[in-house]
Amino acid sequence: MVQEITTLTLRPSEGKAGRPIKVRANFFEVTSLPNQNIHHYDVRIDPILKNDKVNRKIWEALEVLEADNIFKGIKIIYDGRANAFAPKALPLGPTSLKTFEVNLGDSRNPEKSTFRVAIKHVNEINLEELARFLRGEGASTNNVLTSVMVLDVLIRHMPASLVDYTAFGRSFFIPQDKRPLPNGVETWQGYYQSARPTPGKMMLNVDVSASVFYQPGPLPDLIVKILGKRSLDELRGGLRDRDIKIIERTIKGLRLKVTHRGEQRRDYGIQRLTITPADKTMFTTEDGQEYTVAGFFQKQYNKRLAFPFLPCVVVRKDVFLPMEVCNILPGQRFRQKLNEAQTAEMIKFTCTKPHIRANKIKQGIQLLQYQANPYLQAFSVKVKPEMAIIKARVLPPPTISYHPASQEPVFAPQGGVWSLRGKKACTAASLTSWSIVNFTHQMPITVIQRFVRELCQTFSDIGMNVINRTPDIISADPQGNIERTLKEAWLKAGNQAKAQPQLIFCVMPHRGTPLYAEVKRVSDTVIGVPSQCLQSKHVSEAKKQLCANVALKVNMKLGGQNVKLAPNQIPFIAQRPTIVFGADVSHPAPGDFSRPSIAALVASMDVNAVRYASSIRIQANRTEVIADLGNMVKDMLKVFYHTCGQKPERILFYRDGISEGQFSESMNNEVNAIKAACLALDPTYNPTLTFIIVQKRHHARFFPIDQRDTEKSGNCLPGTVVDTDVVHPFEFDFYLQSHSGLQGTSRPTHYHVLKDENNFTPDALAELSYRMCYTYGRCTRAISMVTAPYYAHLLAARARFHRRNENWSDGATTESMDSEGQIASFSAVKPDLQKVMYYM
Repeated sequence: MVQEITTLTLRPSEGKAGRPIKVRANFFEVTSLPNQNIHHYDVRIDPILKNDKVNRKIWEALEVLEADNIFKGIKIIYDGRANAFAPKALPLGPTSLKTFEVNLGDSRNPEKSTFRVAIKHVNEINLEELARFLRGEGASTNNVLTSVMVLDVLIRHMPASLVDYTAFGRSFFIPQDKRPLPNGVETWQGYYQSARPTPGKMMLNVDVSASVFYQPGPLPDLIVKILGKRSLDELRGGLRDRDIKIIERTIKGLRLKVTHRGEQRRDYGIQRLTITPADKTMFTTEDGQEYTVAGFFQKQYNKRLAFPFLPCVVVRKDVFLPMEVCNILPGQRFRQKLNEAQTAEMIKFTCTKPHIRANKIKQGIQLLQYQANPYLQAFSVKVKPEMAIIKARVLPPPTISYHPASQEPVFAPQGGVWSLRGKKACTAASLTSWSIVNFTHQMPITVIQRFVRELCQTFSDIGMNVINRTPDIISADPQGNIERTLKEAWLKAGNQAKAQPQLIFCVMPHRGTPLYAEVKRVSDTVIGVPSQCLQSKHVSEAKKQLCANVALKVNMKLGGQNVKLAPNQIPFIAQRPTIVFGADVSHPAPGDFSRPSIAALVASMDVNAVRYASSIRIQANRTEVIADLGNMVKDMLKVFYHTCGQKPERILFYRDGISEGQFSESMNNEVNAIKAACLALDPTYNPTLTFIIVQKRHHARFFPIDQRDTEKSGNCLPGTVVDTDVVHPFEFDFYLQSHSGLQGTSRPTHYHVLKDENNFTPDALAELSYRMCYTYGRCTRAISMVTAPYYAHLLAARARFHRRNENWSDGATTESMDSEGQIASFSAVKPDLQKVMYYM
């Protein structure tokens, strides 16, 4: 095998470490690929539509129209956009281009139902190139990518064409299997399918998926649910401006049908709402008469509005519809961020035990009927109907270390979980100068004092030195000036202890975002001291377990270290000065194209790789590549040098949040930026770099076969690693399930090595990555991915709160600001905090 087949790192060999086992994977082998060339056609529909469903209707109408002339029984697959593929050439004539006129037969709007469709032959695809790629003998060329795309379009063609199913991307959803969620939406179950190249063969990855849709039906019913009311009667007093904004933001763009025009039930898209109700919204008819919308409907349709107090829907310029004549059409996807209640219900619906998920996938395979699919038959494609049984290995757990004064300071946790009882933090901080802010009116001071006594005892139990056990408690208004309150708390802490303030505790009345966000903005960017927020109900209960969790967080925020791996467990990091980076980019909620994205970087600052410094950059909306990575890396390398007294000789970089399509962009930009940053510090400084992409957003799932390889939740054991059968044909990647599943089916993390100058063996990298999952500072269990990128994810989430004058209460966007104004509205974290893990 020669390196020319990829610019990324080749898999050095197959891993051997751990106990070999067999697992089922939700991959289905493609046992036969097309033996003929595939013909690729470019499809252009005029006028251009962005609606795949309508495009497919136009295509189906064309197939009927030209059944005897062009198509002649040839089974053609179409992706709903611009590509069609045929197992035989179509007779398009000498220019290989033909234009057709298609009418969808809408008598109400004939000018909008006639389309011109141009079909042009663009390529003939020979699948031998794909076969060479799968064998590791050829590169992933455009021809190979198109061959994989043919299979993707082929398996999606029938589900996407069926009236009962609603297709989005690689998934299709079934309205019969749904559950209502709060605030007018519902979740539908569906199936995801994707063609995946693996060593020596193509596989189909099939999984259960779920998506959220608007509940169809009368628009007023939806409004009641959006606002969380019991009935429309609660709105008879009229809607507040804030309510109208919330409704408008939620329903903008939705398609609806009107009910007041008999057979002429036209479809419309919602543009906005009027700020006045139907009985006060005025408009002028073509003959110059002025009416309210309610008055016009009374005169024109003899319809007296039942809900004249609701605003009107604007569907076109000067076209106002009362809400009660509008019905939301089914099958419209909800693309906004789910609220807390919706998320909780969604998790209940999607959280299924491994054996139930495996059975649902089998049902999906029966539904998809690969064996009886006439399109697959026309392309000579056959698929095994059983899940692939593949090789896996279970890595042994690492030995983790607490302070020598602990009971059993060094031990190997079993099942990915252990107890903090009798354990002391490796490095425990001292707590001298702190204060408490009580934002809960009904919380008596005595209850807080009791909690503080319990908390101080827990701090001592884990080895922390608590010098001041009676911090000042300030009562404050959660609606008041939070910045002034926290500055007062900071002064009280300093004055009481005659020392630099270290920590501010806040007792919160609820889990709401606005107060929490403002506390974090002020503590992180104005005062520069760590804060610890606690809900009042937890303070009043003062449970030992909660106090232990808080103690772990506080110790890290003050610069302590809770748990570590012995040097012999992490030889790569311990033998020579090594820095471990974790990076992530967080984007605003779906549909928000105004707020910026946030790039977060953390870097280890000690020989155990458990204490991290951090750096944040605010960048343009939905920019995936980290724009200023070079300067961020330089900052971290300087801090490492000042902390450890030496330059790192090796860099281990874990990058979260990059999809396969962005690998080359990440290589060209981010890997080069890291190398350039080192040279910029010193022209002779060139540490060896290993750059790994960490992916959680994929659909690979593994199901244990033998009871010995199963934990009590029914999932694979922590430490299950897969680096054969369902991985890349020849690049260096592997799946690692490092955590113990609490509920549902565990998702393994996919690690893909883009660059490796440290010459890792598959065993060395998988074991190191797995062991680092045991060093997450704020709980006593192995987590699902390496800690460094997980910390970067927490850091990026925290940075969202550093925006000045953000209105968290109704999620209002700030679209009036330009991109530079948006970025400038974020405050920087105080330099001293960047050296400790304040975001824990």
